[in-house]
Amino acid sequence: MSDVLERARERVLTEGLGLDERSVLEVLSLSDDRVPEALALAHEVRLRWCGAEVEVEGIVSVKTGGCPEDCHFCSQSGRFDTTVRATRLDIPSLVEAARQTAQTGASEFCIVAAVRGPDERLMAQVREGIEAIRSAIDINVACSLGILTRSQTADLADMGVHRYNHNLETARSYFLKVVTTHTWEERWDTLQLVREYGMEVCCGAIVGMGESLEQRAELALELARLDPDEVPLNFLDPRPGTPFGELEPPSAGEALRAVAAFRLALPRTVLRLAGGRELTLGDLGARQGMLGGINALIVGNYLTTLGRSPDGDLEMLAELAMPVKERSAQG
Repeated sequence: MSDVLERARERVLTEGLGLDERSVLEVLSLSDDRVPEALALAHEVRLRWCGAEVEVEGIVSVKTGGCPEDCHFCSQSGRFDTTVRATRLDIPSLVEAARQTAQTGASEFCIVAAVRGPDERLMAQVREGIEAIRSAIDINVACSLGILTRSQTADLADMGVHRYNHNLETARSYFLKVVTTHTWEERWDTLQLVREYGMEVCCGAIVGMGESLEQRAELALELARLDPDEVPLNFLDPRPGTPFGELEPPSAGEALRAVAAFRLALPRTVLRLAGGRELTLGDLGARQGMLGGINALIVGNYLTTLGRSPDGDLEMLAELAMPVKERSAQG
């Protein structure tokens, strides 16, 4: 049997085609001494099929906490005894958050809400917020508001939402171990609606929730079948009070294997380092990830956890000679 990285060099680097599930599993299972080689190949793939630019994004929550769903990793669920309390962000604060995000050089600002799906009140707030942001700041606006109906999807497209995020989170075969209050299929259906109405599809994963390596490979191929514009790659940051609060976060080695494997499964996709990278990778690991296939970052804080300072990330990109993608370059 030929070596998986040799096969990847031919199939992924030369032809721009993602690895199959068996090969992705082989990358996820590589020995420590082969990981640098896998990351170097993934970086070559990124440069060839995505270019050198790095897309920077900021996110903010307009509705935090009190969510009725039971996503076992999430401290915003109202079903768990966590320190997160339900709050809402007013429009001036939302605009200021967008302004601060734009000042970092970010080209994308994502409005997030902890809900099963948006109600009329939230949709009205999002519309008002987008209008206020557009009148003040030149930045793409994305949303992450949960499961959508067809009419809500059409409304968001009408508002000019550039990209919609709705993560599959984990493999279909493992989903019921992570969420029981809605289905994997409901998430998939929302993503199909997003694409149908012309918004870019953002769909990510969380590595380290107790899934097997086989299920990580399964998820990578499910994402490849979806063919999203962007995949945020998160690593579990165990939240006290949640069902996954006692899990150990993935090791840096696990995370870097996932970075390489997901790039080799998704050669043409924006692959974004997202939540948990500070805990799992630290500064050195983040640099390895950026040189291992990553071409996007979330800067600043996440929804309920602290991130790295935007200045620190921008300095890292400058040191790595990685240009930040500008708003005008995205159309």
